[in-house]
Amino acid sequence: MDLKELQLTPRRLAILKALDINDVEGLLRYYPYRYEENVTKAFKEWQKGDNLLFEGRLLSYPGTYRFGKRAITRFKVLYDEEVINVTIFNRPWIKNLKENATLVIKGRYDGQNNFTALNYTTHSLNEELGIKAVYSLKEGMRQSDIAKMVDKALKTAIIKDNLPQEFIERHGLISLEEAYRNIHFPTSKSALKKAIVRLKYDEFLRFYLVLESRRQVSLTPKEVKDFSMDKMATAIKNLPFELTLEQKKALGEILEDLKKPLTMTRLMQGDVGSGKTIIAALALYANSLSSYMGAFMAPTSVLAKQHYQSLSKLFPNLNIALLCGNKKDNGDIKKAISEGKYDIVVGTHALFSDDVYYPNLGLVVTDEQQRFGVKQRHKLKNKGQNVDLLMMSATPIPRTLAASIYGDMEVSTIEGLPMGRKGCDTYLIKENSIVSIIDKIKEALKAQRQVYFIAAAINKSEALNVKDAVHLYAALKDLFKTYRLGLLHGQMSEEEKDKVMEAFLNGDINILVATTVVEVGVNVVNATMMIVYDADRFGLSQLHQLRGRIQRGYERGKCFLLTANKDAEALKRLKVLEKSNDGFYIAQEDLKLRGPGDIIGTRQSGIPSFILGDIMNDTLIVEAAKKDARELLKRRDEKVMDEYYREIDDKAILNAGD
Repeated sequence: MDLKELQLTPRRLAILKALDINDVEGLLRYYPYRYEENVTKAFKEWQKGDNLLFEGRLLSYPGTYRFGKRAITRFKVLYDEEVINVTIFNRPWIKNLKENATLVIKGRYDGQNNFTALNYTTHSLNEELGIKAVYSLKEGMRQSDIAKMVDKALKTAIIKDNLPQEFIERHGLISLEEAYRNIHFPTSKSALKKAIVRLKYDEFLRFYLVLESRRQVSLTPKEVKDFSMDKMATAIKNLPFELTLEQKKALGEILEDLKKPLTMTRLMQGDVGSGKTIIAALALYANSLSSYMGAFMAPTSVLAKQHYQSLSKLFPNLNIALLCGNKKDNGDIKKAISEGKYDIVVGTHALFSDDVYYPNLGLVVTDEQQRFGVKQRHKLKNKGQNVDLLMMSATPIPRTLAASIYGDMEVSTIEGLPMGRKGCDTYLIKENSIVSIIDKIKEALKAQRQVYFIAAAINKSEALNVKDAVHLYAALKDLFKTYRLGLLHGQMSEEEKDKVMEAFLNGDINILVATTVVEVGVNVVNATMMIVYDADRFGLSQLHQLRGRIQRGYERGKCFLLTANKDAEALKRLKVLEKSNDGFYIAQEDLKLRGPGDIIGTRQSGIPSFILGDIMNDTLIVEAAKKDARELLKRRDEKVMDEYYREIDDKAILNAGD
């Protein structure tokens, strides 16, 4: 419904425009961000500091005084046979009220019959009592403006509720019209709770209709992959280590998907160093045993090269190619790919270049899936006919939450670390300086270990009062003159970054000064120490990812988190990393603080910004909505689909991250 039908004044239309509200539906969904419960009580019960509402009779003409732009108005009212001295700021027009006028005043009691008013009205007391909505507004706007416009919309608009009656009865939901009325003008706490439940359910239902429809579309028929389980068992037996139970479970789920007549879309998530890559390698081996070509895409050429070397060592009998950037021999490799001469091709985004043709692509694996947009993954997947897709993520989240967020794909989770991994000890240093740990750094370097220094910014900035990588690199060069230093950040070209990482990997650099570009990095087993400046500027999951760089080998790493921030909450947050190396626990704590969109990357994950819903805590509503979405899609109920599905921009989700 168009806003014009509400016949609003130009001023109120301007308010809606400033709040980015373009239609009546948007106005009804401009929910309050909190509520106030207005109560009144006898004067004898008033306590100093109480926030109160009372109705009084004006005894004196208000007097207004100005201090610069600030207006202070004072007047007396009679309430409960007591004379109350009222002070109100920036309401000079109150002087126009007549003596003996009845006012309802809201504010704080300061003691000794003195009251500081936040607001006043000439409405009756009964109109102001009860639960009142408070909206987020911009300067110059009034709460009453929104309330009056919403009330007019509720009286004018025809609110269609196409949710099947059986769903309403099944979950004990109220109607959509009643939900809108009670979230803006609640008659009781119980009525408000029912309104919120109904509107949360609607949000989740829209979300899961999109995810479930995407999941169904992705399940296209394919040729069953036929491979020898005996050969797979031999490959597993020949590994230089034993797979954990969690790794075996994940591998079993993937192999089962490969054998199904429907395409696989699966996410494999696990902590840093949990052994996801070996499972992906075994999946690619199974794919090659089925006479299909596999593609393994990594976010950087250095990481791609490392995967190539690992796969070549694991499977010496397979033909494996490396395809990265614009290397001179890429033409020959692309030609050989088109002729079907390779079993596996490892590379970066070069894998889905227009001039790369795969004659028989069967499986695509993407490492660090959050680094690639949906379009990029699908572009590579579309290089073949009905290709299986396996994505890997080292940003772990709890299984139940993963099943909710990644509703359009299956999820395999690897918890715990393989035998022999030593983990990392983390220390919180309450100063943004290495003075207290300089001896430990020198000791590590003397033992021929390599060290990471992490900065929150590339260059010095007035807006950000943090250590920057460029100046930190220069300072450390002076401090550690006998050692070789390298600098790595996002403004460098891919070629420059690869060169630095290659040198660090080969031991030609002792100290690497970097930004978060090393969050996704290679296995530098000899790097066992990390110093993070301005640690309070990073998310917990990001810090956990960073310190994962120093727990790749068999010697326990040491991570020092430096911060000058004295805020108790900031320090409490960082202490989570001191006491735990469990990425799932850390992600859970990070989710509490920041929400799933920030952890996984909203642009990559397709998570909408729920207005009311909390995907972590509204488990029962989430499960009900997911089940109902599947039922609606099965029925193909066009009436309901039009109401719910049309409001999600599926293209925006599919294009996320690109």
